[in-house]
Amino acid sequence: MRAAPAVQKDGPRTNDDIRVREVQLIDHTGVNRGAVPTSDAIALARENGLDLVEISPNNNPPVAKIMDYGKYRFQEQKKAAEARKKQKTVEVKEIKLRPGIDKHDYEVKLRAMQRFFEEGDKVKVTLRFRGREMAHQELGYNLLKRIREDNVKFAKVESEPLSEGRQIVMILAPK
Repeated sequence: MRAAPAVQKDGPRTNDDIRVREVQLIDHTGVNRGAVPTSDAIALARENGLDLVEISPNNNPPVAKIMDYGKYRFQEQKKAAEARKKQKTVEVKEIKLRPGIDKHDYEVKLRAMQRFFEEGDKVKVTLRFRGREMAHQELGYNLLKRIREDNVKFAKVESEPLSEGRQIVMILAPK
């Protein structure tokens, strides 16, 4: 029978979880004490009412710091939450067109696309053909070319116009 493997906890090892002979110690005032036996470092941390936290486990010897582990975890959680808040997920918005689109309708769609680019979203332009319109696909490609030229200040083409059955799809991404 083999012993059960040690449970891996997330975050750095602390106090008695540090199982090396000696550590590079940084005390609670931020002073580097050099290589110190781990048992002495734990005793020093407990004397000050703090924890010994392994900061850099891959060094030889590992770097450990005396600090309040609860406060350290709280600060890390705050940093992670702030990073998540600042993160922007890029969405793909879809604009559907027909080859015989009117001038005013085209301008409305163009303004919507430019608003999406300002928000940092990608735009998927779908051009649908119905019935006999399939015989004049060049009209569709010309319309997509016009869209590309009108959006040259705001966007770049991520995916060239591609025919998919009865529609042509082009993806534009903000600059």
